[in-house]
Amino acid sequence: MALDKATVAHVAKLARIKLDDAEIEKYQGDLNAILDWMEQLNEVDTDSVEPMTAVVPRATAERHDVVTDGGRQDAVTENAPDAAHGYFVVPKVVE
Repeated sequence: MALDKATVAHVAKLARIKLDDAEIEKYQGDLNAILDWMEQLNEVDTDSVEPMTAVVPRATAERHDVVTDGGRQDAVTENAPDAAHGYFVVPKVVE
């Protein structure tokens, strides 16, 4: 797939980039080279390659989905600048 000058100018307009004619020709060649490279990648046989989510295989850490009551109110409010009766105290911002 080759891009013409009008398409490159349209892409530049969508990206809000102002290009003169010399720059359009330069980027036309650059974009066409990128698209040619992408077409080469489509020719690679990947049928025997498993999909992956990362370069290094790792097992996802899982935990049991158990409902708890929390019970950590004191630990949560311990580092608060101001707390009272187990709640955060914040300055009034609306009159």
